[in-house]
Parts: sequence; structure tokens; C-alpha cells
Amino acid sequence: MGREAEYFSKDFDWEKLKQEVESNPSLSYHFQPFDSISPSLPSPSQDSQAWNQFHIRHSTGRFFKERRYLLKEFPELLSCDEYSKVLEVGCGNGSTALPILRGRDNITIYACDCSDEALERANKMIEVGNVGSVAHRFHLFHCDFSTNGFPKWLACDSCQGNFLQKQHDQFPDAEENKDTSLNNSSSLGERKCCTGGVDFVTLIFMLSAVPLHRMPSAIRECFSVLKPGGLLLLRDYGLYDMTMLRFEPDKRVGFREYMRSDGTRSYFFCTDTVRDLFTGSGFKELELEYCCVKSTNRRTGKSMRRVWVHGKFQKPF
Repeated sequence: MGREAEYFSKDFDWEKLKQEVESNPSLSYHFQPFDSISPSLPSPSQDSQAWNQFHIRHSTGRFFKERRYLLKEFPELLSCDEYSKVLEVGCGNGSTALPILRGRDNITIYACDCSDEALERANKMIEVGNVGSVAHRFHLFHCDFSTNGFPKWLACDSCQGNFLQKQHDQFPDAEENKDTSLNNSSSLGERKCCTGGVDFVTLIFMLSAVPLHRMPSAIRECFSVLKPGGLLLLRDYGLYDMTMLRFEPDKRVGFREYMRSDGTRSYFFCTDTVRDLFTGSGFKELELEYCCVKSTNRRTGKSMRRVWVHGKFQKPF
């Protein structure tokens, strides 16, 4: 497993970085308005193919490192109830699923990706990850949730309706009847139509790969499969991150949205945008902040300032 990971989030002040970046004339093109009439956006199938090629290109070496810090960033994954269920969206090569499976031996992960190549890599990573037998608690499936939504076996229409009914139930005896709710493991054991929803949804460096205009519907899909009280855990690229500032003007495909030369895309979030997206889809904000981390390139010795957004959002009871 290697040494225990540490979690840092406040190596420098984001507001000072903002001031420095926005006062630099050579970076001004990042903040210019962008023409909303975009020339032919890539289709979902083109997006999937781009990510397939990405994973083929990075199939060897240590490009994706196991994200051991996640259990410190999101300790709820360790303190959750037994037999909790996690939906990992955009699982990539399995670098998020592996530490979660290691951290809890009775948690179940449903992991999806739009790239078949990524699913194959994830399966291999878990197989060789020295986790023990995980066949009954690690399930991979192909899905582009931003266009087609999640399969009904995660949470069928009937269960989603029951979720909504529970959220809007104002009767005084609602608390007395909670043993028959969808959170009751005995009732889930008898349900054959679907899994009964999930307790957690993870979006780890995933939402930024979705075109901005598809993000609201994608987040609503996450909301629909969460049980009432369930948590969505977010970590993604933040505004003024080093990688954003490296993009040349011709790589802009939208405001704060960029296309790499390989066809994959990346959006860089400010906390206000994240807040609007998630609260607008019905979530309650629990935590939302910038993670500002200094790292050093071991080869060049150059210091790099990385910015990510960290968020925890809850589906109301």
C-alpha cells in the first residue's frame, strides 16, 4: 500500500493568486468573453472515443496514481453504515475505487465510465490491487450519464418516486414509519427491480470533462439515484489552476472551458458556479472551498500551484 497519504488544502491563498493572475496581461485571454455560437461541438460518441484514446495512450506507467488522500478528504466513506453503496461516476482506471475498497471491507461500489478502455483498465487495477475478493462488491458498467442518464437498475422509476415522496412527506408520523423507507436494508434485500439507490455519488475529476451545457442534466441524474440524505462528493479542477493557465488561446472552446489536442476537454470551476449547479439541482451545500496545493516537479525542481474545488452536497431528507 505504501506510506499513508496526507491531505493538504491551504498551501497558499486563492484570492492572492486570483489577483496575480488577473493582473498579468499575458494571461488576459483566459478572461475574455467567448462567442456562445460554437462551431460544431463534438458528439458524445466523439467524446467517448477521445477518452478511449487517452486511456490507451496512458495504459502503462504511473500516470494515474491511487488517490489515497480521498479517505482523508471524505472521511464519510470510512464512517458510513455497513453495506453502504457508492456510485463512482467516471471511474477511469480505478484509482478512486481502489482506496475506498481497501478502506471498507463491506462497502459496494458501482463504477461507470463512457470509455470501454477505462473500464478494462479499472478492472485490471482492482484485480492486481491486493484488495482480496471484491467480485461481490465492485461492479463496472458502461454509461455516459450526461447524455443517456443512469440505468434503471440503480434506482427505478418507482424507487425514485418514493425518494421524492419521502422528501416531501410533511406528516407528523413520518419519523415513526422510517423503518419501511428505502434506507432499510431488509426491505432492499427483497427489492428485485433495482439496487434501491445509492448512499454516495463520487465525481472525482469527472464533471469538468462534461460539456458545460450538459452539466445541469448530469447533476440531476446524480440527484435522482441518491437516497434521501445521501452525499455527493466532488473534487475537480479549480479556477486559476496551473493547467488552465498553460492552455493557449486556440484551445478555448468556451468560457473557462478548453479542449486538449487529444480531443478531451476540461472546465475550470469557481465555487460560485459549483454552488449554482448543485443547489439548482436540489442539493444542499455542506462544504465548498478551493484546495490550494503547492507541488514540486521532481525533474525540474519547479514549484507548481494547483487549484481544485472540494465540495460535499446532500440530497435532502
